[in-house]
Amino acid sequence: MDSVFLIGTILLAIAIVIPFYRVAYGPTVYDRILGAGVIGTKTIVLISLVGYIFNRIDMFIDIVLAYALLNFIGTVAIAKLLESKGIEKE
Repeated sequence: MDSVFLIGTILLAIAIVIPFYRVAYGPTVYDRILGAGVIGTKTIVLISLVGYIFNRIDMFIDIVLAYALLNFIGTVAIAKLLESKGIEKE
C-alpha cells in the first residue's frame, strides 16, 4: 500500500513542474498568480503524502496548515497590490 502512495508522490512531484511554465511565461500577471497558487496547492498535497509515507502525519499536518495559510495570504496580498496599482495586463 505504501508503494501506491510513493508512486503517487513521485507523479505529483512531476506534476508540480508543469505550472512553472505558466509562472515563467504567462501572458498576464494573473496567469502567473494562478500558476503560483496551483504550485502551492499541489505542494500541500505532496507534503501530506510524504507525512503519510513516513507515518508522521500529525507533524506534517501542522506544516501543511502553516504552508496553506502562507500561500493564501501571499496570493491575497499580491492581488491587493495589483489592484491598488491598477495593473491589468503586461
